[in-house]
Amino acid sequence: MKLNKKFIIDCIKVILVFLYSFFPLFLGAQPSWVKKATKSVFTLKTFAEDGSLIGSSNGFFISTTGDALSNYTPFKGASKAIVIDASGKELPVTSIVGVNDMYDVVKFRVSGKTQPLTISTTATPVGSQVWLLPYHELKNVPAGIIRKAETFQNEYEYYTVAMSMPNNTVSTPLINQAGEVIGLMQQPATDKDTLSYAISARFVDSLRISGFGMNEATLLQTRIKKELPDDVKEAVLALYMAHTRQDSAAYVSLIEDFIQKFPNAADGYLYRAQLKAGHDDFAGADQDMELAIKNAQQKDDAHYNYARLIYEKMIFQPNKVYENWTLDKALNEIRTANTFNPMPTYRQMEANILFAQNKYDEAYDIYTELTNTNLKSAELYFNAARCKEMLKDSTTMLALMDSAMSTFNKPYLKEAAPYLWARAQARLKANRYREAIADMNDYEVLMKASINDNFYYIRHQAEIEGRLYQQALNDINQAIVMNPKETFYYAEKASLEIRVGLYDNAIATANESLSVAPDDSDGYLFLGVAQCLKGNKKEGLKNLQKAKEMGNLQADNLIAKYK
Repeated sequence: MKLNKKFIIDCIKVILVFLYSFFPLFLGAQPSWVKKATKSVFTLKTFAEDGSLIGSSNGFFISTTGDALSNYTPFKGASKAIVIDASGKELPVTSIVGVNDMYDVVKFRVSGKTQPLTISTTATPVGSQVWLLPYHELKNVPAGIIRKAETFQNEYEYYTVAMSMPNNTVSTPLINQAGEVIGLMQQPATDKDTLSYAISARFVDSLRISGFGMNEATLLQTRIKKELPDDVKEAVLALYMAHTRQDSAAYVSLIEDFIQKFPNAADGYLYRAQLKAGHDDFAGADQDMELAIKNAQQKDDAHYNYARLIYEKMIFQPNKVYENWTLDKALNEIRTANTFNPMPTYRQMEANILFAQNKYDEAYDIYTELTNTNLKSAELYFNAARCKEMLKDSTTMLALMDSAMSTFNKPYLKEAAPYLWARAQARLKANRYREAIADMNDYEVLMKASINDNFYYIRHQAEIEGRLYQQALNDINQAIVMNPKETFYYAEKASLEIRVGLYDNAIATANESLSVAPDDSDGYLFLGVAQCLKGNKKEGLKNLQKAKEMGNLQADNLIAKYK
């Protein structure tokens, strides 16, 4: 068969165009920027607290001041990390800047000057040629073609590349024709895959830790320091969130970082003052609070926190003397705060301080004043009631306890429980037993899971005073069920049974008490009394005599009575 000459020429042209287009792929030719770019790629190594190696990976620098990108997996469980650059120099990792666990990527910072790659600001089109840049310069840099560029979060790309990844090249940079990095190589499904994947470098560069993010489970997986947000409000939130989850050493370090990053913000000095006060360094705390006030934009808030810190020290650590901190100073600070910005919260703190100074009349006036503000609450009425209790005005005190309870609606929720119990105790003192029992009944409904034997004993006592004898017997029985080794409860039960004429029951209770504690004289005492009242004086007097010999002071009078 004779071939057409024109057809042969056209085929040769097509082949030449094909070979020209993919010449770098077939011949391993590499762009001119490769030699310089390899200086930006590094090996990452992470270590546990004991120094043992946890993981190893790759990454690359994106700034001259140590910003770098890599995958996050090696950081999990790590207490320390280093990078080894192309010249073999080790640089310590100083902080985590941002993390995304879904794509297993991290932005972090190292100490020292670094040579960066430039991140492309635009997407790389499908069909474009790209290169994978490994840690060490190779004679032939692996190249491939973009097969797919899927958009996520409306602005970033996830690339599919026609390329087989060499071993140990996860998190190496994927670079376009202009020498700009477009993505980080992701872990392939298998070593023989002919398609590889890369996550947008712009996306990883955008990662930051937010204020709420400081306590994310992903970040808590590494002990390496986390970088505070650049926004001061977000950084303050990060401090607050870190206090609840991070260990004390990490928290101290974070506060110092905050002060260094935001030296003119009051919050760092306030948090450090709280830490120092917690470690009894009141002088150091005092200095930090002065700095907080000096730098505060909201002077009232700084003076309020100063007053609160002093007040808490005086209430909870009164025996640890620091002459500069007194209740008078706390009072002066809170009044200064109120001068800058009158607020009900500041007045409430003023009342608390006055109460601690035994100035009950002044404190009472403020508490009652605040019941006409947005702070109206059971706590305010309760505090006012305490003032009247200290002033021996029980009538007003009980009325205020009622006002505290009126802030809740039935059926009560658990937040009402402390006030129910307080009113029950106040009513007991006022001999209003049945009202006290009603409060204790409501309290029992709310706190059933946490009530102990002592509760049932106290209510049993109130029920006796209120002449509710069957309820009293039920409660003392419940106390015994909850604490069967407490012989005092058996004595209380036997005493009540004797009082209501249940002599056989009292004998059984006394014998049960003796089975628990044979050396307890009360068991013999109540056994003897019950036997005497039942008509068996002979045995009863023997048991009373035994109680006397065991040192029971009541036995003598009872022997004389029944003999």
